[in-house]
Amino acid sequence: MIKSGPGASLGQGIGGVVSEKVAIIGAGIGGLSSAAMLAARGFDVTVIEKESHVGGKARSVEVDGQQIEAGPTVFTMKDVFDRIFRACGARLEDHLNIHQAEVIARHAWDAGETLDLFADPQRSEEAIGDFAGADAAAGYRSFRAEARRIYEVLDEPFLRGDKSYTPLPMMWRIGLHRIGDAMAMRPFDNLWKALGEHFSDPRLQQLYGRYATYCGSDPFRSPATLMLIAHTEARGVWLIDGGISALAKALRSLAEAKGVTFRQGVAAAQILTEGRKVSGVRLANGDTLSADIVVSNADPAALAQGKFGGLVAKSVPQMAAEKRSLSALVWFAHARTEGFDLSHHNVFFSADYKREFDEIARGAPPSEPTVYICAQDRSARAASPVNIRDAQRERIQIIVNAPANGDTHRYTAEETASCTHAMRSTLERCGLTLEAEMPHQLATPETWEGLFPATGGALYGRASHGWAASFLRQGPKTKVPGLYCTGGATHPAAGVPMAALSGLLAARTIERDLASMRKFLPVATLGGISMRSARTGSTG
Repeated sequence: MIKSGPGASLGQGIGGVVSEKVAIIGAGIGGLSSAAMLAARGFDVTVIEKESHVGGKARSVEVDGQQIEAGPTVFTMKDVFDRIFRACGARLEDHLNIHQAEVIARHAWDAGETLDLFADPQRSEEAIGDFAGADAAAGYRSFRAEARRIYEVLDEPFLRGDKSYTPLPMMWRIGLHRIGDAMAMRPFDNLWKALGEHFSDPRLQQLYGRYATYCGSDPFRSPATLMLIAHTEARGVWLIDGGISALAKALRSLAEAKGVTFRQGVAAAQILTEGRKVSGVRLANGDTLSADIVVSNADPAALAQGKFGGLVAKSVPQMAAEKRSLSALVWFAHARTEGFDLSHHNVFFSADYKREFDEIARGAPPSEPTVYICAQDRSARAASPVNIRDAQRERIQIIVNAPANGDTHRYTAEETASCTHAMRSTLERCGLTLEAEMPHQLATPETWEGLFPATGGALYGRASHGWAASFLRQGPKTKVPGLYCTGGATHPAAGVPMAALSGLLAARTIERDLASMRKFLPVATLGGISMRSARTGSTG
């Protein structure tokens, strides 16, 4: 029995008695977001997490007695999380210490060739002009305008909207009267070539091509649509005390305040069904949780490969290994650095970008990689944040793109040593030296496959290669009634805010499906999940 009228919730019966039980497998950002939203609507939610921590990829590891962020480090689209907390009767700032970075990232090619991008677009334009000339500054203006237009066209119907399988339904939602906007998505144009329309300087083409790797994709095989990623970052990069893992902990606290139960340290072994509909989850310790609804926050490949039992293996399509996104070699280090003035986010580019991705496509780590460093003890509030003494070690995360072959390829000690040498060589060419014997841990594609089975170590789900790839990501609904998907490997895309949006979409879809099954009952339209875009002034 479902109550109706103002404030009614599809998850509550008369007198607030919960009528639907939800089991969420995985406490990643998508699972946490959907848990909080569903619990706020009155559902009885239990989150099952095999690790002792929440956050999924948003985690930390201990090195040399220091906690180092070991997952995503770039936080954008803060408005998504503002809305989640507000919908649950809370404020993000009451849970986290957070501020906007003045410096988006520092980029280097060779020693002495550096370029900062700023939260203030005028400062970025001036910096680009000083770096590469007036034509480059003009190219930045035209690129910025096009990236913003693509973002604004896709924001409501795609990023924050429902799953669409091809561009045609998307164009229908945009509207035939806005055919110009629909074509502005540029799904059929190549990203690298499109960047050449704005930048003749190959370094700037390389800088903005790198944004394709934010969703685990090769910039030479991706659609021009991905230019929108640069705009999401230009709208604001935020720094959280404690990093993204602190955000995950805050989402857990938010969910618990709404009544969510967490079962941690035990894996989900099987999704149970009864009459071809989900009925619960069996845990690895033998316990069984009954559930009317199950939300999988695992990579959809884990469902397809039968990691949760053969009964739900056909609930989502199989994805070929060659469609996987990039993996990564990641060093978590406590190290002394010399010679280069690090900001919080730093990128050191390879000399031959095409060769780098050709090598990855052939299944090998790059011989001369582009290297990303998050210097976690550096503040990005200032243009030149020098707050680490040369003799003092600092916490750094170092990322090099790699093929997603962690299920088929074993990284030997010799190979990891070679990868470490290649990483150091790029940094030294750009002017940065790391101490020789730095305390560190190294994660390879094998490591990621162990943490996230059935992925091969792919960190972003499906690669966005070709015009249709972004529309082929798994949506919230599966072929098994009552079974839903969320997380960074599902619609709309990879990344922290996108995973949160997938959680909101899963919650919204569950409520709609329940409403459609109860059309004979009056049901209030629920707000707070279908979110309008925050139309704040652009910072990029």
